[in-house]
Amino acid sequence: MQQETQRLLSEPAPGISASPSEENMRYFNVMILGPTQSPYEGGVFKLELFLPEEYPMAAPKVRFLTKIYHPNIDKLGRICLDILKDKWSPALQIRTVLLSIQALLSAPNPDDPLSENIAKHWKSNEAEAVETGRNSTPLGLFFFGLYLILRSFILILRRLNYDQFTEGF
Repeated sequence: MQQETQRLLSEPAPGISASPSEENMRYFNVMILGPTQSPYEGGVFKLELFLPEEYPMAAPKVRFLTKIYHPNIDKLGRICLDILKDKWSPALQIRTVLLSIQALLSAPNPDDPLSENIAKHWKSNEAEAVETGRNSTPLGLFFFGLYLILRSFILILRRLNYDQFTEGF
């Protein structure tokens, strides 16, 4: 788990920031940028990820904290993604999970919904549903995303014993 966390911090996936909480190394603050050419382009989405005691034998628990109009994500932020449930494998990593969630933003699947009403909307009028998703995407979180990226950078500096550069943060 420690090596996986270090890799997440030192080699972040494009458009994804994940940093462990200082209080609990099993709890991660995650930011995912909305993929280009998706209804969520330009948006920044906050998620929480928790590694259960059984990890990696059990899948991480992940949910959106930012509201999103998506057929595979419900109003509580729960995500309908097979690798978080029955298709989980101990060979998968946090990075894979986060990239899969980012891919789900690019390709909503109304045929396997978690939000029935949004899925019906997607199936009956996809263009309108995409526009609703686009209009509900929180673009104002840009600076919060920058803050989390900066915080991740500071954590890396602290781990490398560059404390003199991070005093006051």
